[in-house]
Amino acid sequence: MNKNQDRWTSVNGADAVRLDDVRKTYGRGENRVEALRGVTMSFPRGSFTAVMGPSGSGKSTFLHCAAGLDVSSSGSVVLDGKELGGMNENQLTRLRRERVGFIFQAFNLMPALNVEQNVGLPFRLAGRRPDRSSVMEVLSRVGLVERRKHLPSELSGGQQQRVAIARALIMRPAVIFADEPTGALDTQTTIEVLQLLRETVTNGGQTIIMVTHDPVAASAAHRVLFLADGQFIGELEAPTADVVAERMTHLTAWQQTRPTQYTGRGGF
Repeated sequence: MNKNQDRWTSVNGADAVRLDDVRKTYGRGENRVEALRGVTMSFPRGSFTAVMGPSGSGKSTFLHCAAGLDVSSSGSVVLDGKELGGMNENQLTRLRRERVGFIFQAFNLMPALNVEQNVGLPFRLAGRRPDRSSVMEVLSRVGLVERRKHLPSELSGGQQQRVAIARALIMRPAVIFADEPTGALDTQTTIEVLQLLRETVTNGGQTIIMVTHDPVAASAAHRVLFLADGQFIGELEAPTADVVAERMTHLTAWQQTRPTQYTGRGGF
């Protein structure tokens, strides 16, 4: 893949997602844990960004706050032009349903529904009849038209993840959040799924934010953002798997020392 040919650009100067000085604290007193400590990040429309960090770095908390699945303790989260802090749960649910897609490691397909029905499920959750032409279009994009009547149990792991990607795309969301989307796949299938995600950004103009621990998966993104100890600690553009792996080795050691200050972007 030539990363120079489809390098992301911001549309009309707008970000699909922006976090400003976001903090998230759990518990009180001696049990208080600050999972995010003043995180500021922006994700331009039409970009593919990987977010990495050691265990306990705040990756999951970041994803939950950025996607409106959890509410930050302070700071600002703007998703598709909407400030999440002022929304109630019903408003957040509607925003996630209409403007956000999710892809998970475990696929999360409904076992009793066939491929076509699983992909059309977001329509039904929104109280609408599935648009069959849209379902067939997105199935064509992921190469599963011929498998549309199959149950998930009749598909390989890679095919199930393609169904999950199609389901995430069906409502034409502004942002797709992917949580370890290749974690359950073999090497060759991982490459194929990453290529599909990349094409989704390049050809469909989607914005993808992918949390991963895998340097190979991260190397498919346009850039990698690194978290450690709840802080944004650096970034890498046009990443390669070897460089990402090296950065992660240093980052793990950095987090273990738990310093009070850090050197900034790319400075670990």
